[in-house]
Amino acid sequence: MFAMRRAQLVLAARGEDALKTLAAEVERLGGQAEIAVCDVTDFAQVLGVAEAAIRRYGRMDVWVNSAAVSTYGTAEQLEITEIHRVLHVNLFGQIHGMKAALPRLRETGGTVINVTSVLAKRAAPLQAAYSAAKHGVVAFSEAMRLELRHANTPVDIVDVRPSGINTPLFEHARSKIGVRPQPIPPVYEPRTVAQAIVAAADRPVRDIVVGAGGRLLEVGQRLSPALVDWYTLGPGNMIQAQHTSTPDNGQDNLFAPMSGTGRVAGLFGQRSKSTSLYTMLFGAHPVRGRIAIGLGVVAAALAVRSIGRWR
Repeated sequence: MFAMRRAQLVLAARGEDALKTLAAEVERLGGQAEIAVCDVTDFAQVLGVAEAAIRRYGRMDVWVNSAAVSTYGTAEQLEITEIHRVLHVNLFGQIHGMKAALPRLRETGGTVINVTSVLAKRAAPLQAAYSAAKHGVVAFSEAMRLELRHANTPVDIVDVRPSGINTPLFEHARSKIGVRPQPIPPVYEPRTVAQAIVAAADRPVRDIVVGAGGRLLEVGQRLSPALVDWYTLGPGNMIQAQHTSTPDNGQDNLFAPMSGTGRVAGLFGQRSKSTSLYTMLFGAHPVRGRIAIGLGVVAAALAVRSIGRWR
């Protein structure tokens, strides 16, 4: 989407073959691309990405943090080394990105976009380390946002929180549950997140939730965490909802990248939503979204009250 706007991009990931494929696609669509093989847990390598942008294009306007790995299993099942790795990539990787980008963005103004998750506001069973990392990114960003505002620094920090998204993350995750994991429904296509990121680059806002399912989960958490606990372990059956029937093949990208040229979409396209009406209408307009959710809650309460009267 950035390439179709003829953007000048630096693409960073661990897999060089995938980066070369993506760079070719970017240039075919009208953009420019520099690739940087980078493990975000190494701050020196992340600094190298920022330097590549300045060297190639002379400035930086937007920095997007989106690297993530995942493990599925109970906290008791996870090894300490696995927990450390998830935190190093998903939390420290984004902190490294913010630290590398800020000195460059401070000069001309710009935006940092952190792709977190709705699990940054409500943790999910079987994803303790992942949820903890996403919570940490939101907390670090909130503190940094206040510091920048206090110093009148022209840099915006945006938190993009996707719901369940149909990406290859679930094929690449390390599984301790005996089968391959799957996203918690409702599931959306990756395009919905890409649209939110591009919208945030155009018009920075504090946060964007991708998918009405994620927003409802957050509202439920605010109203009654105990009720969400009950739903998670009862009607929602969020533990079983993360299991597929496909046996785990023992392959993952926790410590090393998967081979190949990579792809955008995962294996759950048959039940994923290609668009999110909530995100399109309210995602980049959080105040409007809160009003809509509030009206929905009021309407539901009135409906319940009316049913009680008729009874």
